[in-house]
Amino acid sequence: MRRINLQEVAPEGFEHVRRLEGYIQRRLDKKLLFLVKLRASFINGCAYCVDMHSQHAIEAGESTRRLFAVATWREVDLFDERERAALALTDSVTRLGEGGVPDDVWDTAAKVYTEEELADLLLAIVTINMWNRIAIPSRNPLPA
Repeated sequence: MRRINLQEVAPEGFEHVRRLEGYIQRRLDKKLLFLVKLRASFINGCAYCVDMHSQHAIEAGESTRRLFAVATWREVDLFDERERAALALTDSVTRLGEGGVPDDVWDTAAKVYTEEELADLLLAIVTINMWNRIAIPSRNPLPA
C-alpha cells in the first residue's frame, strides 16, 4: 500500500524532478536512457521503475533479450562500447561508496562521450536514482 503520494503532497518539488526528467529525455538517446534506468532500478530494487521502464523500452523497440541482459551486462556481448561505459558508470554512481566513482570507470566513459554527453548521462543516472528513492520509500504500487 502506498505510504505517500509526493505528487499530491509536494507538487512543486515533484514538478522540479519531472522537469529534470524532461530535460534528460530530450538530451539522451532513448535506448541508452532505458538501459541506464533499468540498470539503476535493478540495483536499487525498485519494482515500480523496473516494470515501467522495461515496458517503455519494449514499446520503443528495445529487445527483451537486451533488457533481461542488463542484469548481467558484464558477462554478455550484447552492448556496444558506449552502452557498456554508461552501464559501468551507472553501477558506480548508483552504488556510490566511500571511494566515489573509480577513475577507470570515469575515464572509460570520458573516452566515448563528449563532456556535454557525459554531463547529461550523469544527470540521467542521478535522476533515476532520485526516482527510485521516491518510489521505494513511498511504496508506489505497480499498475494492475
